[in-house]
Amino acid sequence: MTQDQQIRQQLAKALDWGEAHPDFQAAVADFPPDLRGEVPPGFVHSAWDLLEHLRIALWDIVEFSKDTRHKSPPWPKGYWPHTHNPPQEEAWHQSVESVVHLLEEMRGLILDRSRPLLEPLPRGQGQTLMREALLAADHHAYHLGEIVQLRKALKAWPK
Repeated sequence: MTQDQQIRQQLAKALDWGEAHPDFQAAVADFPPDLRGEVPPGFVHSAWDLLEHLRIALWDIVEFSKDTRHKSPPWPKGYWPHTHNPPQEEAWHQSVESVVHLLEEMRGLILDRSRPLLEPLPRGQGQTLMREALLAADHHAYHLGEIVQLRKALKAWPK
């Protein structure tokens, strides 16, 4: 295996590994529907806020990484849902499925050896695929930690 392949595999794995903390599936699994819109004392966001923010930001990173015509949403308003509560239970499940799909899509971009890791992306300002992969992994881990802490505050974290 070449060094390039090893780096790509590690980047792809880092998007959602569960070695240092719970992974995405563990963080959102069996989240009680009646608590998805709750904002406990000391918190700013609900679980729905964080889930949708993860989805929107990851979608933006993936699209920026592959589509030279992509236009990002306005910051910060375009990266957060309009309400703390999901509009219906199905929206929660669709958002979870979308995050899983987007993580796989980002993995695919990283593992595609025809895509240079360190070459600036077209239309960017020096961003590379490696930078976008690291951004996605870092952002994802940060907000997963928030979801876990939120669940603990809501007493909805499995023991």
